[in-house]
Amino acid sequence: MTVPFPQLRRRLVAILRGVKTGEIIEVGTAVFEAGIEAIEVPLNSPDPFRSIEMLAKILPKNALIGAGTVLTAAQVDDLYNAGGRLLVSPNIDRAVMERAAHHGMVTMPGVFTPTEALLALSLGASALKFFPANALGPQGISAIKAILPNDAVIGAVGGVSEKNFADYARIGISTFGLGSSLYAPGLKPDAVARRASAAVSEWDSVFASG
Repeated sequence: MTVPFPQLRRRLVAILRGVKTGEIIEVGTAVFEAGIEAIEVPLNSPDPFRSIEMLAKILPKNALIGAGTVLTAAQVDDLYNAGGRLLVSPNIDRAVMERAAHHGMVTMPGVFTPTEALLALSLGASALKFFPANALGPQGISAIKAILPNDAVIGAVGGVSEKNFADYARIGISTFGLGSSLYAPGLKPDAVARRASAAVSEWDSVFASG
């Protein structure tokens, strides 16, 4: 079963790697209010499931909250129990995908090759996370994209910022995961808000008119 990727105002996912529970509300709210509705807390962050639970409770229902770096089926269960709806992983794992489907989660597994991309789609991926995107570049992703179904949602993650949205737009990609360009541990909420606003402004400039 494939859970469709939701109709977000902007196909941007904020990756808050390293965020702490004491700052998650302010940082997450700043990102959401800037216009980024999907937020990922990687599981190699401090107490990630608690952060996810806190965000899921405070943000509106249209917020897509979840975890990144999900590697096991047990972690999928923990994510579901914390109120997360988005599952992002660096790889494609059958057990993880099957458990996510059981819980009706939006999934974005990491892929790098045509074989991995097609496998992920066959396992019901909502979207593909080409990672690290900066290693493949727009040309590399474009070559793989040519053999994928036309309706496949393709995201670029890794070394991506608003500075190269236009490069990816030329090959038909409008979904991005923003990590260090948006958030780094210790960055104050107002600084994160400014970065998020810059990303939103550029996304709108590149894609909204199209």
